[in-house]
Amino acid sequence: MMKTLAVRLVALLACLPALAPAEPPPVRTVAAVDLARYAGKWHEIAAFPMYFQRRCLGDTTAEYGVRDDGDLSVVNRCRTEDGFDEATARAWAVEGSGNAKLKVSFFWPFRADYWVIGLDDGYRWAVVGNPERRYLWILSRTPRLPGPLLEQALAAARAQGYDLSQLRYTPQRENGAIPGRTP
Repeated sequence: MMKTLAVRLVALLACLPALAPAEPPPVRTVAAVDLARYAGKWHEIAAFPMYFQRRCLGDTTAEYGVRDDGDLSVVNRCRTEDGFDEATARAWAVEGSGNAKLKVSFFWPFRADYWVIGLDDGYRWAVVGNPERRYLWILSRTPRLPGPLLEQALAAARAQGYDLSQLRYTPQRENGAIPGRTP
């Protein structure tokens, strides 16, 4: 009886690794990003909460421009209790990534990974993250992303193994007014 119990216990323990949740595969980027088409203003539709955005109440945007040297200028902006905060940065494409992997530096020598992991064919929305899945942004060319397009963007993040329970939606004003409120 003791031998049978020991055999069963060993068999059960051998099955445990198969019961543990599998690690998601590595994050992949889109095949290529046309930086000229990517340039311009993007509205943050949703994001993982970030320490450096802790004062932001909404109306968060990122504006990209192609610089003369081929890198990108970055201007991030958000509404706070005191008005608007703005941060500027420089970004550059990682060689061999089809411009889908960028490095962004708000101040030297620090830089962060900025990977385009989902992108609408018409550049109406983009999903940006990093290889550790700590950062995620859903971006749109407009302050609101229609439901079907939002679902496509969310599906792109889900397919990369992001835990969307962390996602927080960003309030965006339309025509200077918060919907449902009088300015």
